[in-house]
Amino acid sequence: MGMTAMQAAKHACEASGWKLTNLQLQKILYLAHMIYAGRHKKEMIDGENFQAWNYGPVLPSLYHAASAFGSNPVKNIFRSIPPSTDRLAKELIEEAVQNYADAPPFELVELTHDADSAWSKYFKDGRRGIEIPFSAVKQEYVDRFST
Repeated sequence: MGMTAMQAAKHACEASGWKLTNLQLQKILYLAHMIYAGRHKKEMIDGENFQAWNYGPVLPSLYHAASAFGSNPVKNIFRSIPPSTDRLAKELIEEAVQNYADAPPFELVELTHDADSAWSKYFKDGRRGIEIPFSAVKQEYVDRFST
């Protein structure tokens, strides 16, 4: 089923009480997307892949929509975005918000820069626009969570 990047962002921001910065939002959505990929073998975010940017995985459309807030919490720029009906994705986003909303930004960056991360396999310093393939996101889940 899945949802758009904006639907996912709206749900995460609502679940956090509108406390997430753009950086936190990107990381939390990526972690939820990776767990969704591993558990359900399909993409949570429809129509857009995360890209490997300097500070980790980024959804470019969301980055540009929320960049005006800088390091402040993202306000409700999603009023016209209809809510998603993907219950599993919404639950994973809520779980990720609960687990990571209070983590300092540098910890979130470190987590997504881990040697097992899909980001680390695709990042090229100074280059944007490098997509992280869904197959790599699924593999990251396996590398992180299988024993």
